[in-house]
Amino acid sequence: MMVGSSVLPRVVAFGGGHGLSASLTALRRITDHLTAVVTVADDGGSSGQLRKELGCLPPGDLRMALAALCSDDLAGRTWASVLQARFTGDGALSGHAIGNLLIAGLWQQLDDPVAGLDMVADLLRTRGRVLPMSSIPLEIEADVLGLEDGPPDELRTLTGQATIASTAGTVQAVRIIPGGPPACQEAVEAVMEADSIVLGPGSWFTSVIPHLLVPDLAHAILSTPAQRVLVLNIAPADETDGFSPSRHIELLSEHAPQLRLDVVIADDGFAGTDPHLERFAASLGARLVVADIGMRDGSPRHDTNRLASVFSEVLAL
Repeated sequence: MMVGSSVLPRVVAFGGGHGLSASLTALRRITDHLTAVVTVADDGGSSGQLRKELGCLPPGDLRMALAALCSDDLAGRTWASVLQARFTGDGALSGHAIGNLLIAGLWQQLDDPVAGLDMVADLLRTRGRVLPMSSIPLEIEADVLGLEDGPPDELRTLTGQATIASTAGTVQAVRIIPGGPPACQEAVEAVMEADSIVLGPGSWFTSVIPHLLVPDLAHAILSTPAQRVLVLNIAPADETDGFSPSRHIELLSEHAPQLRLDVVIADDGFAGTDPHLERFAASLGARLVVADIGMRDGSPRHDTNRLASVFSEVLAL
């Protein structure tokens, strides 16, 4: 489906946190038919506290996706700023994002996570829809090598997104608890109806791979007729410190052996460190697209304007 045609492509983007926000900010310049499918395993900070106290899904990554899709007018930009703002002071609300409390309050009132998110989206007049990857809050469990208080070759188990994201050890694999959790049905339907789906960028073990561990959602990703696009990070993140671009692709294959891709997008700086990247992409059926998509200030972030340009070319095929 041509991006420049009268009918815009239907795109589903997977992830969480800043990585998903970057891809959504870029994709919204290409199409209004966007669905963000967001991880729900965060257990730190404001999200973790609300999850523990209310038994709800962690709202933080969902909030960030909603803010990224806010309309471009003054009202939209204002609402995005309000959602992201945090309470100050030393009281019980200190550190909580305003948007987290709004979302959690709507969930309590409506007893329906999707309906609550849709209501916030209507309020913000977002250019797209935001959905959780599962209808229940999840935990992430990881096998980790090289923890400081043990032998370097000892494989240990860590539990919790916040703990795994900050570990000094080398993560080998992750699992979802409980095993076989229910997928958000609306997310599954969006994947099956999409023209393209986008995995990454983001924290590989806690934001990208978890989508492949929810059975019904993974089946949809594997069986959808949509074009499958993977966006690699600009540089290894904390969870994958020292990992080559090829290793990032290999990790996806290890967690979802049947996964096939159509396109892998990589920044030229990161891709240039790995002579095997094209071969690894091809092993999953993908062509490699290398472009200058990093921020000019040298920070390990995507320039969303440059990423949008690449998406425009990729999604037009």
